Amino acid sequence: MLIVRAPATSANLGSGFDVFGVALDRPADVVRVEKAERTTIEVTGVGSRYIPEDPKRNTVGAVAEALSAPARIRIDKGVRPASGLGSSAASAAAAAVALNELYDRGRSREELVPVAAEGEAVVSGAAHADNVAPAILGGFTVVTEEGVTRVDADLSLVACLPDIVVSTRDARSVVPDRVALTDLVETVGHAATLVAGMARSDPDLVGRGMADGVVTPARADLIDGYDEVCAAARDAGATGATISGAGPTILAVCRSGTQRAVAVSMIEAFEERGVEAQAYRTGVGDGATIYR
Repeated sequence: MLIVRAPATSANLGSGFDVFGVALDRPADVVRVEKAERTTIEVTGVGSRYIPEDPKRNTVGAVAEALSAPARIRIDKGVRPASGLGSSAASAAAAAVALNELYDRGRSREELVPVAAEGEAVVSGAAHADNVAPAILGGFTVVTEEGVTRVDADLSLVACLPDIVVSTRDARSVVPDRVALTDLVETVGHAATLVAGMARSDPDLVGRGMADGVVTPARADLIDGYDEVCAAARDAGATGATISGAGPTILAVCRSGTQRAVAVSMIEAFEERGVEAQAYRTGVGDGATIYR
């Protein structure tokens, strides 16, 4: 048996729609694999009743097929589905790393990113890599058609997950398909600032760089209390806050010593809107880790 832990991730980070992603040090999925004549899947953990175990409808089934690596696969979910924290990507990333090792396929971590992305396509309909890249590689990642660039970063983060469901399909349907030149210039500036901040592990630059006037405002209406929660996070010491992936999780970047206050403030702001929430005090994490 081979065991792999793969982390939750946060995609987009405001200004980097479908490009930026970051691994979180918690929560995470744990996947166990054993060689078998055909692929079978068992899912336990948070939200497991909503996840199909049919290999043709599960991300890890697609990964096993892509690697020609049939296996008995057991997934212990730590990342809630439909959370905006890369739940399906965590499973796909863990399976890709585990099966590559189990069957000695010899692929590099970078080469496993498109394999795991094919698994993502089972859920989202498209092979997006903005979540699977950091889930496999760790750190902060920039995904383009030319490949993945990884940056080490050390930041304190809070991921606040409300008891709200936002479907990826709905979140994508509200994204505008045309952008004014002025908005494009502003977004490029923010994205560049965020990358510089990640390279320096500078929470102030990253917080400023998360600002986005295109995608985030269109999605904010899907999250009850979004503006109030972001304002509460900043009042408590966060340098910036934005939607994590498709939502509903809100990700905040924290200065040193403010993480607990930010987490409490975000939960209280949701509660004032009658929405229950939980907060993960987390940071930039490592990629998929193999345990034998």
